[in-house]
Amino acid sequence: MRIAVIGGGPGGLYAAALLKRLDPDRQVDVWERTAAADTFGFGVVLSDETLGGIEHADPEVYRALQREFVRWDDIEVVHRGRLLTSGGHGFAALGRRRLLEILQDRCAGLGVGLHTQRQAPPVEELSAGYDLVIAADGVHSRTREAYPEAFGTRIESHRCRYIWLAADFAFDAFRFEIAETEHGVMQLHAYPFSRPSPGTSPLGAQHSAGSSTVIVEMREEVWRAAGFDLCDEAESALRCAKIFSEALRGRPLRGNASTWTVFRTVVNDRWSHGNVVLLGDAAHTAHFSIGSGTKLAVEDALGLAACLEEHPGDLPGALAAYEAERRPVVASTQRAAAASLRWFEELAGYLDQPPRQFAFNLLTRSRRVTHDNLRLRDPRFTGAVEREFGCPEGTPPMFTPFRLGGLTLRNRVVVSPMDLYSAVDGVPGDLHLVHLGARALGGAGLVMTEMVCVSPEGRITPGCAGLYTDEQAAAWRRITDFAHQQAPGTALGVQLGHSGRKGSTRRMWEGMDQPLESGNWPLGAASALPYLAGTSQVPHELDPAGLAAIRDQFVSAAVRAADCGFDLLELHCAHGYLLSGFLSPLTNHRTDGYGGTLAGRLRFPLEVFDAVRQVWPADRPMTVRISATDWAEGGTTAEDAVAIAAAFAAHGTAAVDVSTGQVVAEERPEYGRSYQTPYADRIRNETGVPVIAVGAISSWEDVNSLLLAGRADLCALARPHLYDPHWTLHAAAEQSYTGPAAPWPAPYRAGSRRPPTPRTDTPKPRLTLP
Repeated sequence: MRIAVIGGGPGGLYAAALLKRLDPDRQVDVWERTAAADTFGFGVVLSDETLGGIEHADPEVYRALQREFVRWDDIEVVHRGRLLTSGGHGFAALGRRRLLEILQDRCAGLGVGLHTQRQAPPVEELSAGYDLVIAADGVHSRTREAYPEAFGTRIESHRCRYIWLAADFAFDAFRFEIAETEHGVMQLHAYPFSRPSPGTSPLGAQHSAGSSTVIVEMREEVWRAAGFDLCDEAESALRCAKIFSEALRGRPLRGNASTWTVFRTVVNDRWSHGNVVLLGDAAHTAHFSIGSGTKLAVEDALGLAACLEEHPGDLPGALAAYEAERRPVVASTQRAAAASLRWFEELAGYLDQPPRQFAFNLLTRSRRVTHDNLRLRDPRFTGAVEREFGCPEGTPPMFTPFRLGGLTLRNRVVVSPMDLYSAVDGVPGDLHLVHLGARALGGAGLVMTEMVCVSPEGRITPGCAGLYTDEQAAAWRRITDFAHQQAPGTALGVQLGHSGRKGSTRRMWEGMDQPLESGNWPLGAASALPYLAGTSQVPHELDPAGLAAIRDQFVSAAVRAADCGFDLLELHCAHGYLLSGFLSPLTNHRTDGYGGTLAGRLRFPLEVFDAVRQVWPADRPMTVRISATDWAEGGTTAEDAVAIAAAFAAHGTAAVDVSTGQVVAEERPEYGRSYQTPYADRIRNETGVPVIAVGAISSWEDVNSLLLAGRADLCALARPHLYDPHWTLHAAAEQSYTGPAAPWPAPYRAGSRRPPTPRTDTPKPRLTLP
């Protein structure tokens, strides 16, 4: 087998070495357009997991790396002059140049052809002359750019500028430091990559103080305001050293062909085309703030080599297996990197947090480090953060109380609204009683109903519950009475809404968003736009009389809800239903006073909110649920969401329930763990209004982390409560919490401890006799 590798970085070299080692008869050639000693950047970080893979695959490379690594456990965060340290993290780094030397030596020793300072032949030529072409030519891959449609390449540029520099001394820890300058916020990321040792340093001294990578990053507008766009490498290094002189102990910074650049996230729908396969940054990129670029490239090389070994003579099968194995890992890493990247883009919004909360927020920004595993790594630091947050001794953050207007919730867990589509003529039945009653008994601080419709025409499906008749109100009263009597201390909230253009459809399990086969009712919406073009019913554009009638329907439903004994009312302005349809520019094309600008689009939802607030009891809070993004071009932006939340706050909402999407059918959500919480985080930190975070929050670790980091005040969970109605009580048991925020109902107390499981170990011998 003849293999060509384009790009002599760590990923390309390691792939070449592995493939040659696995089969010495292979011809493996590597092309690198720069000299062997040339490289960008300075240090690289590798995880223990990656090193384990290297040790197993090539012990010789592993031993060489082991001799070079600098290891440390601490992360230092400097917040407004205050240094906070968190330990127990575990990092390993070495110089990028030294890494390349080790891999180059290994390739040369194995007989790999190394062609440095030579541009690789055109990919078409290599593809014709070799059995396999590995494109490891980086983020600006010419190979990938030759076949953009075949690979399905998507590239997103981000909002910060950064520069790679180095300091000629070794930091004691991974250090994050913030500089608040007259031009805006700048941040430093630094870590050691070579340890102090005897010899001659780059500065000519008789000993080396070690070396550290130093990355300076800031928003584009800050970079321009500070004049860095006019600076060359030397001037940039000089100015950065001055800004961060305290962290650098007055020492200079140096560059290495260093330029200010914008990070680009690279995603490819397919990683191979014929016999050409992408590897490392050519296939995918992950922001440097989670230190995964080199790690992913090396793991790609391991995965590709293994798949080729496992599929001899079947190159298409091997490449398909490689992509199937690596894509989920890469996607997870890219989600974490995106969360970290966006956190740093919005860094200025967190600076007013208390110092320890700020440090905790930074450490958990990618959502991979959680409250629980940070407590295992450094219980002293985490305990101090908990005390600053206000946690009594032995009380997890999720079991602290929270006040919404005149309502005090005993804990921070919300059972999110979940449509059951099981009402008859809008009347909730036994299933609703069991569903909501079980969750009320399950310990959550607040249990929300499904969207309760304000009129027959406002239903999504024939099975939707309503609150527009006395019979419906009586049925709801039965449910609230049960919850308050059998689960005292649990609050019950009602969510009022109107389907708008998404109404008159089948139940979810019969065909979600598909129109009824018969018995349809007319739809009204902000504009005459169907949800599914060519499929959905076209709604009529509501005129002033129609708007007034719907506003009055909301008012009547709110009066009934108050009489039913609900503790909280939420106005549903999300997910493309009627009020949401007014807020989004994609669904509101009106030319009157209820359309156009954001202020115009807000007008009707705010009119409804004000009318409902007027009849809803003053001592009971109102909240509003919004879609903070439409996940579609031209739709609601994060900036719009902040303005929408601020508008509702000005009108008296006690909190904003921050969801996203479901507004237009052509949306492209970025799904992942807690994927909607950055929108709640931004609204909370920019407006000061309390927020309810929702969306793929699945564990009590996530809840505790979001609360302690200041990204949310309450956390709403839906599917975990479908899986386990007593999710909150079980979360308390798993954390050994037995306080007043999670009381077990008297009949259930015997089950308040986790049942014993079958023994899986065997007794070890007490003595070994001769």
